[in-house]
Amino acid sequence: MATAKQILLGLDRVELAELFADRKDAKLRAKQIAHHIYARAERDFDKMLDLPGEFREHLKANFLVSPLEVATHKTSTDEVEKLLVHRGDNQVYECVLLPYKDRVSCCLSSQVGCPMGCTFCATGLGGFDRNLTAGEIIGQYLLLQSLTERRLSHVVFMGMGEPLLNLKNVLKTLKLMHEEVGLSYRHITISTVGLVPQIKELAKENLPIHLALSLHSPLDKVRDRLMPVNHKWPVKEVVGTMKDYQNTTGRKVTFEYLLIKEVNDTPEQAKALIPLLKGMPNVINLIPFNWVDTGQGFSRPERERVRAFRRILEEAGLNVTERVERGHDIAAACGQLAGQHKGKFARRGISEPLPVRS
Repeated sequence: MATAKQILLGLDRVELAELFADRKDAKLRAKQIAHHIYARAERDFDKMLDLPGEFREHLKANFLVSPLEVATHKTSTDEVEKLLVHRGDNQVYECVLLPYKDRVSCCLSSQVGCPMGCTFCATGLGGFDRNLTAGEIIGQYLLLQSLTERRLSHVVFMGMGEPLLNLKNVLKTLKLMHEEVGLSYRHITISTVGLVPQIKELAKENLPIHLALSLHSPLDKVRDRLMPVNHKWPVKEVVGTMKDYQNTTGRKVTFEYLLIKEVNDTPEQAKALIPLLKGMPNVINLIPFNWVDTGQGFSRPERERVRAFRRILEEAGLNVTERVERGHDIAAACGQLAGQHKGKFARRGISEPLPVRS
């Protein structure tokens, strides 16, 4: 019976050296392999020509760089590319390449599915299966890098899953990106629904990464309907934790605000944001709803409603941006990532509205 090959992706050069500890040149070979895997996105041992021939044969017989396979590859009219990937099983997840004039960014998944159940998000409809390993997370980055000759310089953890529920593997991925790929921590963004204990834990790491909170309403009654997590950590508590994170790390934070017509795009909610967020370095990133059928009847607000909401915030002196919509025609825009995933914890009765505060 054949022995399964060991996966190298997800190991740093120290771990690789331990793997080849029986060789006198283990540290050198580990450094070379790490460079090929992470800096060059190379998966073929035969192309690692600075390694001795006998060592390449040993690697081919006993190891595999990455188990990831591409199930589908779609390209949008605005040159966004979306991959549906897996490791030879039915547990698929998505990643997205986002080319801009001045940079190339990517959106990565941290889990197979998502357990958070946000009512506006396609990913949550499929339920949740498991956390991704560090190798599976950085493997997405390397697959996307292989699609372009330009350097993939910015990373956002805004794909499938809640990154802070998989904090251990996400932190290891960040280390690999910084130390092995050569990415700046300052070009990496983690987005969270607002898990207070994990935000505090991330703050202790004191990494110069960018943290974004999916806020979506200043009112608990509204946010409860949109995001079940708000029942446990309501608005004032999670915003206060973000302020503490900003004070600890010195990094400006982002508050993501998905605008849904006649749900959270009212002037009253815009005005309620002002005292909540004013006085701390932050950016409020407005995201007009990208349509997906979640059974809630949500729709995208007209441009005038978006402009009116933004105007209220800017007139109060808040720093406001608006998300540039990319990849909508291949369902690669914010909130649309679902792939063909149908997790074992898929939500039942998605058309039934979630409870709200009385």
